Amino acid sequence: MIDLSQSSLAFAKEKDSSDALSVFRNRFYIPEIKGKPVLYFCGNSLGLQPKKVKQYIEQELNDWAVWGVEGHFHARTPWFSYHEFLREPMAKIVGAFPDEVVVMNTLTTNLHLMMISFYRPEKKRYKIICEGGAFPSDQYALASQVTMHGFDPATSIVELFPLPGNTYVETSQVLDAINRHKDELALVMIGGVNYYSGQLFDLPAITSAAHQAGAMAGFDLAHAAGNVMLHLHDWEVDFAVWCSYKYLNGGPGGVAAAFVHRNHTGNPKLVRLAGWWGNDPASRFTMPKEFVPAPSADAWQLSNAPVLPMAALRASLDLFDEAGMEKLTEKSRELTAYMEYVIRQAVESSNCEKEISIITPRDENQRGCQLSVQFRSEGRKVYDLLTDRLVFGDWRSPDVIRFAPVPLYNSFDDVYQCGQILSEVLREVFKKADR
Repeated sequence: MIDLSQSSLAFAKEKDSSDALSVFRNRFYIPEIKGKPVLYFCGNSLGLQPKKVKQYIEQELNDWAVWGVEGHFHARTPWFSYHEFLREPMAKIVGAFPDEVVVMNTLTTNLHLMMISFYRPEKKRYKIICEGGAFPSDQYALASQVTMHGFDPATSIVELFPLPGNTYVETSQVLDAINRHKDELALVMIGGVNYYSGQLFDLPAITSAAHQAGAMAGFDLAHAAGNVMLHLHDWEVDFAVWCSYKYLNGGPGGVAAAFVHRNHTGNPKLVRLAGWWGNDPASRFTMPKEFVPAPSADAWQLSNAPVLPMAALRASLDLFDEAGMEKLTEKSRELTAYMEYVIRQAVESSNCEKEISIITPRDENQRGCQLSVQFRSEGRKVYDLLTDRLVFGDWRSPDVIRFAPVPLYNSFDDVYQCGQILSEVLREVFKKADR
């Protein structure tokens, strides 16, 4: 583990010089403002662009120009099976077999598709457990699914909030809630890493408890995929969904993905919304009237692949495949620990301990690379001044700045420089505030 006994520039430079993953930074475009590169800690909101994205997309544009419709079969990466080129590298990222993963649609669309299959409420078993303050899109999806089945979200959705004195929901709270509601519980659906606090839940423990209660377990991995180690197959998670534009660098609004465990992919009787591209490819072009689901996660596809967004994602997945999640996670833990250190140093040196706190768990096993810094006052002013000085985190109302040091393209020097600028800003803001 990283030695945090010093935080000098020389220390950061030495860490970068010995970092085997530092070569990946040069494979991304680092935004510049007026010719000066920014310190980018916003990969939990939108990942940076891999330099090969343009090449990958231009290849498909060229093949479209040359082949027209025949590009479905004669393009260098045939469009008919384009999603299959993404299957294996994506499966490695989430710890799944390739046939359990499909890249398709957008995140909330995929969540609805999964809930059609895995939220099958009955008169006595209808409740859903989720974390309180989940990402709004998840809340809307859960409520609309509950309503669609004729239940009341107010009594059917069990939201879990942090206990007094805590800043995040303990996994033990989730397990207790599962046990309390076990006779009425249909589904546990939680964000694997909470978007606001940055907390990583114990997904295998939650999955096991849900199954023991006779319920399904699904997760929104928007802030987990490409950020933390996942073993969805081994944990026997029933389903999961995630986007690609955050840690996976798939571009703004990029194509999303879903996981369905092998326990379910071979069940043709499982209720689902059906579309042409989910039909078994062996008979897809015979245009059968009756839907024959593909014996894989592909069965949840509705339409053929959006090739251009997938090309952008493919450029990034190639980098993940080369780097490996194990090495990325190892660097992430050191980089995040270093960022936590320099943030705390900045707060202490500015005498702001009563105004600012990190609400993300300190335990590295309960977080990825995001650190959420909560302000009791002046938070928005601090954020705006950091942005003016080219430190890009992101603001989450009402009082949090999120920083995400991403191991693929952030450096220890980035973190050091962020700490220096944060110290300056805090001294400026809180001196003026006349505390």
